[in-house]
Amino acid sequence: MQYRKQIILTGATLVIAVGIGFVMQRSQSAQTLYGEKAAPRGEVLTDADAALLDIEDIVLTSAEFGTQIQKPESEAIVFQASAPMITAPEAGDISQVQGAPQEDVLIDDLQAEADCPITAQARPVAAAMVNLTLKAPCLPNERLTVHHSGLLFNQTTDAQGTLEVTLPALAEQAMFILAFSNGEGTVAQATVEEISDFDRVAVLWKGDTGFELHALEYGAFYGDEGHVWSGAMRDMSFAVTGQGGYISRLGDVTVPDGMMGEIYTFPIDNARRSGNVDLSIEAEVDDENCGLEIEAKTLQMHAGGEIVSKDLTLSVPDCGAAGNFLVLNNLFEDLKVAVN
Repeated sequence: MQYRKQIILTGATLVIAVGIGFVMQRSQSAQTLYGEKAAPRGEVLTDADAALLDIEDIVLTSAEFGTQIQKPESEAIVFQASAPMITAPEAGDISQVQGAPQEDVLIDDLQAEADCPITAQARPVAAAMVNLTLKAPCLPNERLTVHHSGLLFNQTTDAQGTLEVTLPALAEQAMFILAFSNGEGTVAQATVEEISDFDRVAVLWKGDTGFELHALEYGAFYGDEGHVWSGAMRDMSFAVTGQGGYISRLGDVTVPDGMMGEIYTFPIDNARRSGNVDLSIEAEVDDENCGLEIEAKTLQMHAGGEIVSKDLTLSVPDCGAAGNFLVLNNLFEDLKVAVN
């Protein structure tokens, strides 16, 4: 059995065990999932009794000198050597100075950083979303990782070293960390006052695992208008006007083995009618994930409150089951909408 693992280190990593039921729909039903109105049904394949619990503390240490420099004995013979001759450079050309001090190199590095600063801004917009912009002129077409309150996904700067992305906030005092693989990066912050008006759930994964987030609003069936997923994502206007929820997709699909995610947002404060929203995660069995053990992370937030995080591990059937779907129904608390 091959394995596909994702390791996220942010000081300490907390992995919560999740028991999940897996339901597979045969190929004929799977085809109707995105055409005719039919919900996947089938037999129970397997159960993941628990995900791994991995907690690793990162401890920063500083090295100490193990030995001290010894003074020579008084009887020791000290040899004197003549200093190297320094050739006078041409005016303005410091590169010809032999034995130039190391401080000059450091000054050049600092000057280069000053000429190519990395800056980012976060601006709150409608539906408790945040418009995040980055400028890194010396890092064009570079992969970076965006961190925010448990969210983790990869993006790529453009040819000018800039990036603009709009994503859902998961905290009123929202902080965004943008980190490049070379260790450089920056931080941006925004105050999102509307965060308590919305419920949010998210699924995060790495690579081509086939995960999808599905929401069935007010008793909708697959293919109905109230079936919200990546094939019918809607936009934030549905939430702003109280009509229903929408899905945001995070991450750059062109990044090899990159971290991706989907977030469903529902306007819990100004919904137009009462009812339930049923939430599930699905994974299609295909040539990229068949026979593998894949992982995902879920997040759930109610009205801007505490974020509940769970990690799951899923054993995908072999490639003979390609075209079928695994349906995970019990990872989230379904939303109960009450209109006052």
